[in-house]
Amino acid sequence: MRYAETDQMAVAYNANYLVWFEIGRVELLRQLGFSYQEMEQEGLNLPVVEVKCRYRHPARYDDEIIIRTCIGHLKSYVVRFEYELVRKSDERMLAQGESIHVVTGRDLQRAHLTGKYWNALHAAAEKAEPGAES
Repeated sequence: MRYAETDQMAVAYNANYLVWFEIGRVELLRQLGFSYQEMEQEGLNLPVVEVKCRYRHPARYDDEIIIRTCIGHLKSYVVRFEYELVRKSDERMLAQGESIHVVTGRDLQRAHLTGKYWNALHAAAEKAEPGAES
C-alpha cells in the first residue's frame, strides 16, 4: 500500500477499501476472459447499487494486500461480488465486503447478461469462492 493511501495514523483510509474492491472485480473479469471495457463497448454496464465493507484489522503503510474476489450471487440482471482483503505477510483478514451491481444498457435501463458474459459469470458463481487475487 502506498503512503498516500493512509491517514495520519499510517492506517489505510477507509474509502480505499472500495477502490481495492474495484481492482478485485476488474481482475476477476479479466480472469474470466473479458474486460469491463469490452462489456461497455458492447453496450453493457455494471453500475454499483449497493456496497458493504466490514473492517476487521487495519491495513498499514507498505502492507502488501491480496484481494480475493468471487461471484456471490448472480441473476441475468444482478451480480453480487464478494471480497476479502488479506495482508500477504501473515494472511490476516483485513476486510470483507460485497458490492451489488445491476446490469444496464447504454441507456442505463436494466438489461440482461447473455452469451459469453452470462456463461463466464455463471461458471464463476458455481465455484462461489474467492478467486481473483491482485
